Amino acid sequence: MKIQKEYGITAKKDENLSDWYSQVLLKTDLIDYGPSKGFIVLKPYGYSIWEAIKQIIDTRLKDSGHQNAYLPTVIPEALLRKEEEHFSGFNSEVFWITKAGDNSLQEKLALRPTSEAIAYSLFSNWVGSYKDLPLKLNFWNSAMRAEIKSTKPFIRNSEFLWQEGHTVHTNNEEAEAEVRFILDLYEMILADYLGIPVLKGFKSRKEKFVGAVATTTLEGIMPDGKAIQLATSHNLGQNFSVPFEIKFLGSDNREHFAWQTSWGVSWRLIGASIMIHGDDRGLVLPPKIAPIQVVLVPIYKRGQTDQNVIPSSVEFASELRRAGIRVHLDIRDEFTAGWKYNDWEKKGVPLRINIGPKEILKGELEVVRRDTLQKETILQNSLVERVTELLDLVHNNLLNKADQALRRRITHASNYDQLKEMIQDQVGFVSAGWCGDEDCEISIKEETGADIRLIPFERNNKSDSTTRCVYCGKNTESIPVFARAY
Repeated sequence: MKIQKEYGITAKKDENLSDWYSQVLLKTDLIDYGPSKGFIVLKPYGYSIWEAIKQIIDTRLKDSGHQNAYLPTVIPEALLRKEEEHFSGFNSEVFWITKAGDNSLQEKLALRPTSEAIAYSLFSNWVGSYKDLPLKLNFWNSAMRAEIKSTKPFIRNSEFLWQEGHTVHTNNEEAEAEVRFILDLYEMILADYLGIPVLKGFKSRKEKFVGAVATTTLEGIMPDGKAIQLATSHNLGQNFSVPFEIKFLGSDNREHFAWQTSWGVSWRLIGASIMIHGDDRGLVLPPKIAPIQVVLVPIYKRGQTDQNVIPSSVEFASELRRAGIRVHLDIRDEFTAGWKYNDWEKKGVPLRINIGPKEILKGELEVVRRDTLQKETILQNSLVERVTELLDLVHNNLLNKADQALRRRITHASNYDQLKEMIQDQVGFVSAGWCGDEDCEISIKEETGADIRLIPFERNNKSDSTTRCVYCGKNTESIPVFARAY
């Protein structure tokens, strides 16, 4: 590890995305690997990114009437079994606690794969009347899923940080409105803060969340043509309220089972942002989630008589901080300016400001954008105004580039041979007709490695030649989007 830190990123993103991704994670001090397979350690720089994302989401959830709470990490087996479809869907991924010290437990305890079971066993005590609803809670926690065979930091781990929302409503219409509101909120956050465009729609019956009536999803595409699920929002109907007896006394003075939703995003957003925006130099962080938005690098020679560079740099840093900009002043004497430039480029800081004696005398500053590596000279008295503009320009550029990349990776297959060829060539998202039969869905997955990532909310308007199932030729129920995925 110490040897790795001395060098930049040696893998090329376009040639070996997996090796490039691993090097970026380690050489930028985002993570380290834990002692157990599938577990990672978030180092301060990586955790700062998660804190920025968390604050963005948390603020908007609270603004929309959701409250934070916390739940235990362990779940008695009997609770998981109360909703059989839910239990069977997660059973293979559950870590079980079977002992307390040297004593065997009478009942196994599951390390939380998700919190529906334990939350809803409690909701039945908290909900008594329609006046208690809607109940809208959010939980910031970690989840445990036994991802042992194929792990990838941030993307697929045995433990991951996330937020999971759980709500209770008096009717299905209100629950459905919550599902769509949350999905739209996630879509806005991904675009406006992380610079990530997505496709939006329903999961198929086979791919929906276990125990849900319907699952809505946001799907992104990575540079290698693989899809990634970035957010989901589920309408649970009454599938959990009945077995967990979540009932309320309505305004009609009659007892009713409640309607529920659940939804969430995880630190997978960090991994997606790295892969989408990064380049061969390392990270390229969207400004709104960057722990450091601007780094100031004073340039001076040791022992030089003009020492005004440091005091001026301190003042510039203070000015930026007063404007709410996250700034870092790099005054490390043990490294050259050139070494610092490479280091901050590797760490993806959106803007770098170089400050030397000549700039101080001229009343100017040199600003370098991380996304384009373009330099420009700005006036010192317009520092905050121009930096604010440049941060917005960096974000917009990253979003536009990602959106263009997404659009290039969306295509359509008119027949099964085309679908197989496109999937084999890893073109990305491929839309194709589907009859709705799960047997066809499974066969396509087995033969191509691609599954249905989403069914768009609005049916695609295609020519008559695409109105039949790409696999069996029967009439098309929908035109979903297929892709291989992480």
